[in-house]
Amino acid sequence: MSGLIAVLAVVLAFQLTGGDGKSSNRVTGETPNESKLIGLQTGQAPWNPGLDHLTDRLKPVGVSALGSEGTVEHIHQHLDVFVNGKHVTVPALIGIYDSQYITELHTHDTSGVMHVESPVKRNFTLGQFFGVWGVRLDSNCIGGYCKPKTPWRVYVNGLNQPGNPAELVLKKHQEIAMVIGDKRPQQVPSTYNFGGL
Repeated sequence: MSGLIAVLAVVLAFQLTGGDGKSSNRVTGETPNESKLIGLQTGQAPWNPGLDHLTDRLKPVGVSALGSEGTVEHIHQHLDVFVNGKHVTVPALIGIYDSQYITELHTHDTSGVMHVESPVKRNFTLGQFFGVWGVRLDSNCIGGYCKPKTPWRVYVNGLNQPGNPAELVLKKHQEIAMVIGDKRPQQVPSTYNFGGL
């Protein structure tokens, strides 16, 4: 019996680490229910910051309207979006509502740097960031680009991430690249210079 428990423990550890001994990006996190996200952008890029219905999406996304940036959880990621080999700008001010409030997930500028700044320690997912942005993201679609009609892949630090990208847990200094369409960029980014972030 103890041998069976040991085997099960090894199998579980293998699954949680993706078999490489490193922590998996697929840790369970909140994934918004798209049917409850008002004003979701389901067309082609470029997408706007999604502020029109941001307040309506806060609760379904699982984020809060904060008076200032949280400091307990403070990490950054970088997001690149490519459509048919061309870079698409990630908008400034995602998650920042008209200087009235800021959410735990936001951008300040068009650099593609995503800010996770929360008053409590917790996991946030790429699906939550896209919910704040107001852009559809699930296992089939990124915005208006849906499989099988339009192929797409999501990469983290240069490695293809199969499965639902909305479940991807945001971790410190990830380089996330979304490659949409038949034509790929010359090189999929695997790193980003975060400087002092």
